[in-house]
Amino acid sequence: MKIIVFGATGNTGRRALEQGCKMGHEMTAFVRNSEKFYGQQGERSAKHVKVIVDDIINPVSVGEALSHQDAAIIAAGHAGQGDEFVRLVDNILSQCEIHPSFSRRVWVMGGAGLLDIPYTDLIGNNLPGFPPAYKNHNRNFERLLQSELDWSIMCPGTMIDSIEPPASVHLHITTETLPISIPKMIKELSEADIAGYLFSRLQELDVAYDDVVKCMLDHIELGGPFKRKRVGLAYQSEIPVC
Repeated sequence: MKIIVFGATGNTGRRALEQGCKMGHEMTAFVRNSEKFYGQQGERSAKHVKVIVDDIINPVSVGEALSHQDAAIIAAGHAGQGDEFVRLVDNILSQCEIHPSFSRRVWVMGGAGLLDIPYTDLIGNNLPGFPPAYKNHNRNFERLLQSELDWSIMCPGTMIDSIEPPASVHLHITTETLPISIPKMIKELSEADIAGYLFSRLQELDVAYDDVVKCMLDHIELGGPFKRKRVGLAYQSEIPVC
């Protein structure tokens, strides 16, 4: 497949390029800083990637970059950028929607705070104590709900460098809800207490960048099981707890 990565020099984007190339995809990197890109990838690796150096906020540049691409991974920006983050995601999505030759398959990066909390009608980002900047992910999610694109939004917890979990541990993938077990009694708690409970378990949501990227690339085709879904990830032991 032909896959374009926006934000290709970030921790997620550069890994998407590397794994995509190894999987045999034709990868395109959309970056602002070519020196940073070549410094990360090296001249030899970069030969396997088409590089577009331009302004991600420029709709014309983004539109041209999408020509004949089969899928896009939007890994640019971060929630702490506020309106700028929302604007750049909206610009890419808008171009994906109107481009005549783009397939309309898109992965967008979000966060675990976007996922439903079982037994409640809440998400973490709306709870007291969660950083207000996280609500910018809410805005991007609301934008996706209005779109007819074949989108998925990846909602990991804290992403960390690659790890080697024990053989008894596997990657647990959920749609819409948090990927950790939540007791039914949580529905009896106040929003503040629910937030405190989730904060006490945040480490269970740590996931390696490489596993996040692999999940996206393994489900990059149109019409897959994660179409128009929020996706959560966590490591889960196969050994039953006594």
